[in-house]
Amino acid sequence: MFDIKEKELVLQSKSLQIVIPQYRSHTQLFDNMVHNITGFDALMRINNSTNHFIWITGNLVNARYWLANILGVEDKDPNEALFKDAKALDTSATYPELEDLRKQWHRISPQLYDKLYRITDEDLAQPYNLGMGIDFVEENILNAVGMAMDRESYLLGQLGLMRRALGYEGVKYDFSDEIKY
Repeated sequence: MFDIKEKELVLQSKSLQIVIPQYRSHTQLFDNMVHNITGFDALMRINNSTNHFIWITGNLVNARYWLANILGVEDKDPNEALFKDAKALDTSATYPELEDLRKQWHRISPQLYDKLYRITDEDLAQPYNLGMGIDFVEENILNAVGMAMDRESYLLGQLGLMRRALGYEGVKYDFSDEIKY
């Protein structure tokens, strides 16, 4: 496990001051979203027209790996073939267990957190092709971070909705002091 030494971290970018609390909230909300979801329910689709919990969760994990890789983390998503570029749900594919995805989330998250703390505004201004062609979004690393946070928010919202649709209690906003990333 990647060890975060919080006292050693000094945020290098003023641009990311708003991102860090959101990032840490997402890290913890992930655990709250997957809490108590059974293996059977994790593969349920609502009216066979939605993605299942595993697909949504796998895309969330893959989004963290994507951003971490942009920022120089070499660790690769072991399930990239299933989730890269929000690849559509393949009903014939064998997807990882929810617990495996949770472990991968907590493997990549502290590494990415460390990179977010250490990157400078100058580095964030470097060009990065988002491949979206949106005229009002400058294609740079800073906006890749923003797009990644937006994707996480979207996917976490889907997980919250799926929890309720599957009959689970709504997500709790309980946070652990032990998770420092």
